[in-house]
Amino acid sequence: MDIEFVRSRFIKHFDGKTGNVYASPGRINLIGEHTDYNGGFVFPGAVDKGMICEVRPNGTDTVMAYSIDLKDRVEFKVDDPQGPRASWARYIYGVVQEMKKLGVDVKGFNTAFAGDVPLGAGMSSSAALESCYAYALNDLFGDNKVSKWDMVLAGQATEHNYCGVNCGIMDQFASVFGKEGCLMRLDCRSREFEYFPFKPVGYKLVLLDSVVKHELAGSPYNDRRNSCENVVKHIAAKHPEAKFETLRDCTWEQLDEVKAEVGDEDYRRAKFVLGEKDRVLAVCDALNAGDYETVGQKMYETHYGLSKEYEVSCEELDYLNDLAKENGVTGSRIMGGGFGGCTINLVKEEIYDKFIADAKEKFTAKYGHAPKVYDVVIGDGSRKLC
Repeated sequence: MDIEFVRSRFIKHFDGKTGNVYASPGRINLIGEHTDYNGGFVFPGAVDKGMICEVRPNGTDTVMAYSIDLKDRVEFKVDDPQGPRASWARYIYGVVQEMKKLGVDVKGFNTAFAGDVPLGAGMSSSAALESCYAYALNDLFGDNKVSKWDMVLAGQATEHNYCGVNCGIMDQFASVFGKEGCLMRLDCRSREFEYFPFKPVGYKLVLLDSVVKHELAGSPYNDRRNSCENVVKHIAAKHPEAKFETLRDCTWEQLDEVKAEVGDEDYRRAKFVLGEKDRVLAVCDALNAGDYETVGQKMYETHYGLSKEYEVSCEELDYLNDLAKENGVTGSRIMGGGFGGCTINLVKEEIYDKFIADAKEKFTAKYGHAPKVYDVVIGDGSRKLC
């Protein structure tokens, strides 16, 4: 992302003065999908693509925001109880409201932003945007008194309260806490996390974007969360002596106890979540041992679960996963919330070129367009650039 490009747009669309420039990354997640809101483990890393915003206080009570990529401008009052209607502007509005709740005395400001996180690819462009503005407002108006974790939670609350997505904390966590050359195992229940060096010699990590756009707001995402919560409710009813908050607190035996009561669909969804918890821990052990073949095997198991049990895949993503298997790719799976987006692939360097060429050719022949290819470079989290 070009800082000077963002700065040139900021100067053009406002008063010619410059402000401060901030950046926050998108993310990948090696394994651990749909586990964050179930209190489980995730294994994300920040990438070298993200959002950049320039921000300058304007001495009023009005936020004047310009989306460079959309060529759209929106204004709203800092204390407006409703906020703007434009969906992109609601992310900024929501962060303003949540940072105010944390004691940050947010005033009016001018801002322009742009990003190179591929939209709809499951790399969390929205979390990058939220984290970018949380970091900026904390720096400009809050004397950096708000902790990183509170900025993460402000981003999550923005999704919940202003954008209609009842998400977990993984995306914002990865965007804020990212570290170059490291993946992070996050315990979404305790919020404890650990950095794992990720420099797989002889392998490449690459995303294949199906260019099928997904929209997480609304029923598909929330229905699955409701399924998980329904299973927990039934298990808790059978065990009043114990405390059950999420599926993380439940065992395989307890899940089987309520299988007949919750129905096949809810059972399958909970089955995926419990299995995914176990797979993340297995991948941690495999990485510590340098065993990337096991890492890859677990990635394929996750794809199967997301496709057949959690049912968040689509035909195009399943086809990309099949192509990976045909080409001998070590590991491949859907990445992100599902319903489109990318597969993430762990590929031996000696077969990389052949795999990419074959995937492009066959996918184009079947669907009329080539998948986009993004080589993954693990980068740093939210920061001030200048």
